[in-house]
Amino acid sequence: MVNGDMKNVASLLLLLNFCMYAIILGIGGWAMNRAIDYGFIIGPELKLPAHFSPIYFPMGNAATGFFVTFALLAGVVGAASVIAGINHVCTWTAESLPSTASVAAIAWTLTLLAMGFTCKEIEHGPRNARLRTMEAFLFILSVTQLFYIAAIHGAASITRRP
Repeated sequence: MVNGDMKNVASLLLLLNFCMYAIILGIGGWAMNRAIDYGFIIGPELKLPAHFSPIYFPMGNAATGFFVTFALLAGVVGAASVIAGINHVCTWTAESLPSTASVAAIAWTLTLLAMGFTCKEIEHGPRNARLRTMEAFLFILSVTQLFYIAAIHGAASITRRP
């Protein structure tokens, strides 16, 4: 019975994580598109400004470019971890656990890295509401992804007992 409960918890966390990673990808895609469309354009004299950054975003602050880039990476890998997680929840065997756990751990570490840039962006000051939404989702995902990893490992330790 406990194993079935862990499967339900893992399924719920998978659904929640997928929705939040999809929102991060949507907002991050918007920010990247806006940066490409309205970012720095080199004029005909081809001189770079003194403080030129190749990761320039017209909204937010100096940390926004790094934040959005790593949030997009975390979102893509997180969505891939959900696909592996769905496979594991459907089979729920010890053979599918290592690949699922490793992809989930990589997604979690990338989420933590993006959350670190979130902290730096908050420290630097003003940003718009969409970026604040993305920051909030990254904070929540850093916890829920860890709970998902614990849920699939907890179920594995329960099924291995004699």
